Amino acid sequence: MFWEKFLLGLGGLAAGAVTAAGVFAFITAIGLVQRLAAKTGTAHRISWYEDCFVLGGTWGNLISLYPSPLPGGTALCAVLGLSYGVFVGCLIMSLAETLDAFPVLCRRLRLSRGMGLLVLSLALGKCLGSAAYFFWGIGGGGPA
Repeated sequence: MFWEKFLLGLGGLAAGAVTAAGVFAFITAIGLVQRLAAKTGTAHRISWYEDCFVLGGTWGNLISLYPSPLPGGTALCAVLGLSYGVFVGCLIMSLAETLDAFPVLCRRLRLSRGMGLLVLSLALGKCLGSAAYFFWGIGGGGPA
C-alpha cells in the first residue's frame, strides 16, 4: 500500500513538473517577462521577475494540492484575485501582441484610431462576464 501511494505521488509530481515547465516555457516564448520589465523600466531586475514567476507558480500548485484557509480573510482574497487578474490580463495581452491579433483586428475593422477604447471594452467585457459568472450564477458558476 505504501509503495502504491509513493509511486502515485511520484508520478503526480513528475507530471506537475512537466506541466509547469511547459507553462514557464510558454511564458518565456511569448516574452511576457521581458515585456513587463521593458514597460515598467525595470529591466535590471529581470531575474527578480523570473524568480517571482517560479515561486508564484510553485506556491499556486501547493495551495491547489493542500488547500488551507487564508489568514487575511476577504481582504487578502480580494488582493490575490486582483493579482491573478492582472497576471492573466498581462499574459493574454502578451500573447495577443505576439500573435499580432490587435493589428489584424484593427485592419479588418478599418480602425485608424481608438485602439485604447477597444482594449478597454475587451477588459470591461471580461470583468462583467466574470461578475455574471461568479456572483449571479450565469453560466453555471456562482453560489449554490
